[in-house]
This record gives sequence, C-alpha cells and structure tokens, in this order.
Amino acid sequence: MRKDIKASVGKRLGRIEGQVRGLSKMVDEDRYCIDIVTQIAAVRAALRRVEEEVLKDHVAHCVEHAIASGDKADQRAKIAELMAVIGRAQR
Repeated sequence: MRKDIKASVGKRLGRIEGQVRGLSKMVDEDRYCIDIVTQIAAVRAALRRVEEEVLKDHVAHCVEHAIASGDKADQRAKIAELMAVIGRAQR
C-alpha cells in the first residue's frame, strides 16, 4: 500500500474506532435505539469508504503491476481475486 493511502486509511480507521467506542457508550447509557442504529449506519458507511480507498490502491498498484508484467497467470489471478472480493462486498 502506498504511504499516502496507508496514512489516509489509518486516520479513517482511527475515526471509525472512535465511532465504535461511542456506540458502545451509547448502549451502556441506554440511548434511544434509533440513535444507535443511525450511528451504526454511519460506521458502515465509513468502513465502505475505507474499503473503496484500499481497493482503488490495490487496482492502481497490484493489478496494474500484474497487467504491465505480461504474466497471463498473474493477471488472471489478480482479476479473479478482485472479482471475488467485490462479490463478497456486495452481500
């Protein structure tokens, strides 16, 4: 992973970690259920953005490298790997 992407992902994950701690506190404090569910949705959205950033970096680095290498087996493997992770993400 490129340094700039790694730093960005790290910052985002730190914020998400704080959101999750906040969720735990909300539960402990018996906050209104809809407020908790709303915050859960916000955490999911933030995780999706991190996932997108990591996948974009993967395509820009790993998949691009496989294509440039000319190695057909590596190209097929990287594309299959990418399709599998995208398929899992859509569930």
